Amino acid sequence: MAMRLSHPLRPSSLPQFQFRPKSLSTCKFSIQNRISNSDNSRKLVMEVKEKLEKDQHSLPVGRNGRDDEDMILWFLKDRKFSVEDAVAKLTKAIKWRQEFGVSKLHEESVRIVAGTGKAYVHDFLDVNDRPVLIVVASKHFPAMQDPIEDEKLCVFLIEKALSKLPAGKEQILGIIDLRGFGTENADLKFLTFL
Repeated sequence: MAMRLSHPLRPSSLPQFQFRPKSLSTCKFSIQNRISNSDNSRKLVMEVKEKLEKDQHSLPVGRNGRDDEDMILWFLKDRKFSVEDAVAKLTKAIKWRQEFGVSKLHEESVRIVAGTGKAYVHDFLDVNDRPVLIVVASKHFPAMQDPIEDEKLCVFLIEKALSKLPAGKEQILGIIDLRGFGTENADLKFLTFL
């Protein structure tokens, strides 16, 4: 590859330099998959399930509960298949869901704050089959709205987007539109909540 050090329209008084990279060395590495097949992951899911039943029997069961195998597997993946770490994080998440009242949120409970148009779940999936959550930051006015209602809307919309996930998908796409965003729209408390 040649590199010219002078302006292309002026005659050069400097000599041209040739840049040749030194020989490329290769670096070999391998990635070890801690879960080689579905039997191993199934065993770990059952181990987490048994541990939660034994140690956290007061946690709810069912969808998003201590026996939700899909959720357990997600937390195992998130914690690099560490059973102890997955149990700790899952327990914390289920307790937070109970305290916040996630299962009690519905369209009507967030109707007023959703009416501002500050955030919504798009009707269609993106090109990668992910639900799309759109936030219009310029329509968020923390001084005029109850922060608890904003948090409820946020959780409701994330739950709604997650419910639209096709089988085998684990991601949603969040688009934050910052056009027209000003200091009156900034909300550090809400960002901390997120």
